[in-house]
Amino acid sequence: MAEDDKKHDETIAQIKQQIEMLLNDNSVPRNVKTALDEARKALEQQESYSIKASNATYKIDEVSNDINLPPYARTVIWNILSLLESIKD
Repeated sequence: MAEDDKKHDETIAQIKQQIEMLLNDNSVPRNVKTALDEARKALEQQESYSIKASNATYKIDEVSNDINLPPYARTVIWNILSLLESIKD
């Protein structure tokens, strides 16, 4: 179990790093940044990994198809969603 926790912690750290990168990018729309920030906060909650991942996925999924999103940012968001889906309890 502890090994899974370590793997999940590493995945979450990777997700947070990618979210941070998008939050610092001026070409990402404000509504997308808001959703990403809420997702990051969801990942920091004291919940089970699957609940954290589910809450973050819900926040990010809402904006993943925003038409104002630059193509590379959309790719990063899809990657984040993929990483979130890999987190299971």
